[in-house]
Amino acid sequence: MTIDWSAFTPWSAAIGGVVIGLAAALFVLVNGRVAGISGIIGGLLRPRAGDFAWRLAFVAGLILAPLAYATVAAYPSVTIEAGYPVLIAAGLLVGIGTRFAGGCTSGHGVCGLSRLSPRSLVATLSFMAAGFVTVFVVRHTIGA
Repeated sequence: MTIDWSAFTPWSAAIGGVVIGLAAALFVLVNGRVAGISGIIGGLLRPRAGDFAWRLAFVAGLILAPLAYATVAAYPSVTIEAGYPVLIAAGLLVGIGTRFAGGCTSGHGVCGLSRLSPRSLVATLSFMAAGFVTVFVVRHTIGA
């Protein structure tokens, strides 16, 4: 394994992590809710009275933030080396995994761990282990 040191950006990654942590903490303090994306979107699909507007605003922010960013800077280049069938299968597997885990990586990894939730610790360790195994199998066993 080699590290592309020219693309290694620890300061921007650390600042991004701090901003995400502060946003999640502020969200739970102000709204009393965990900022887990799967739960927020799931609530949009099964709306309850008085619960729809903040969820819609949250998702709108996720969509509008990159558009606002594009007005001041260029998007970073992204290369996806997978076809549509693989992307669709991956999306379905992630969706199934979030249902089994009772939440997504953002909910468990950022919000659950900060609340010292044992369930979130197990879920996050499972997400990470599954990712490590998947990368190993795809890169070293299958040879993709």
